[in-house]
Amino acid sequence: MVVIAHQADPTSAKAVKLKHGSAADAKSRRARLLGVPQTKDQGGPSRDLLMRNRNDEDEEEEEDSQSEGDEGDDQIMIDVAPTTIIESDPNTIDDQPPPMFAPLDETAAPLSKLKTEMRSIPIPPHRMSPLRKEWVNIFTPLTEMLGLQVRMNPVRKCVEMRTSKYTKEVGAIQKGADYVRAFALGFKVADAIALLRMDDLYLDSFEIKDVKALHGDHLARAIGRIAGHQGKTRFTIENATRTRIILADTKIHIMGSFQNIKLAKDAIVNLILGSPPGKVYASLRTVSARLKQRAI
Repeated sequence: MVVIAHQADPTSAKAVKLKHGSAADAKSRRARLLGVPQTKDQGGPSRDLLMRNRNDEDEEEEEDSQSEGDEGDDQIMIDVAPTTIIESDPNTIDDQPPPMFAPLDETAAPLSKLKTEMRSIPIPPHRMSPLRKEWVNIFTPLTEMLGLQVRMNPVRKCVEMRTSKYTKEVGAIQKGADYVRAFALGFKVADAIALLRMDDLYLDSFEIKDVKALHGDHLARAIGRIAGHQGKTRFTIENATRTRIILADTKIHIMGSFQNIKLAKDAIVNLILGSPPGKVYASLRTVSARLKQRAI
C-alpha cells in the first residue's frame, strides 16, 4: 500500500486565519459601539444579546411613535368644539303662526321721488330728416303712453328722454329707448310702436360678414338673394315668420319675438350661404303652417 502525504500550504492557512481574525475584529468593534459585553469563548458579542438589544430598540421606537400619535389625537380632539344636536319637532313648526308684515306705504317713496333716469339715443345722419318729418308721431306715444319727457337735440344728433312724475312704469324709459332706436335703424313708426304695446318683442342685428366673408360681386349677389325681385323674398320671410326686416347695406336688422327672429335669421343665413330662393320658400311654407297651428 502506498500512502501519499500532502504537505499543507502555510500561506493558505495563514490567509484563513487572517480572514477569521478580521471578522472577529469587526464583531468586537460593533459590540463596542453598541455597548454590549463580550464573551470570553467567542471573542465577540453573543448572538442572543444582539437580537435582544435590537428587539428592545424596536419596542422603544414603537412606543415613541404610539405616544406621539396619541398626543396628536388628543390635541385634535381638544381643538374641536363639541357639537350639540338639536332635534326639532315637526309638529311644532306647523303650530307657529305665519309672519306678519306691515303693508307698503305708497306715499312713503312714490315714483316721482325716486332717482330720475335719463337716456340719450344717437341718430344716424341719414335718419335725421325722417326724424324731423315724423317727430310728432314719434314723441306722442312716449309722452302719452309712457309719461316720459322727450326732446330732440339736432346739435348732438340724438334724442334725449327722462322720467318724470307722470311716469308709471319702472321700465318705461327702456321701452322708449328701444322704440326710438328701432326708428333710427330704419323701421317705420307703425312697426316700431309695437315695442311699446307688447312685451315680448326684441331687436336683433347682424352683418353678412358674420355668416360668410364675401366681397365684391359675391356680396352684392347675396344682398340681392335676400331682397329678391322688388323685395319679394324679404316680404315672404316677414309674412311667414311674423317679423320685420331692414336691409341696410351689409347690415340686417330684425324685429319680432325671440322664436320668430330665429326662424327669420335661419332663412336669411341659408340665402347668404347660397341656397336657392325656391328651397327657402318651401321651408318657409312649413314654418308658416306650424305657426298657424300654434295660433289656433
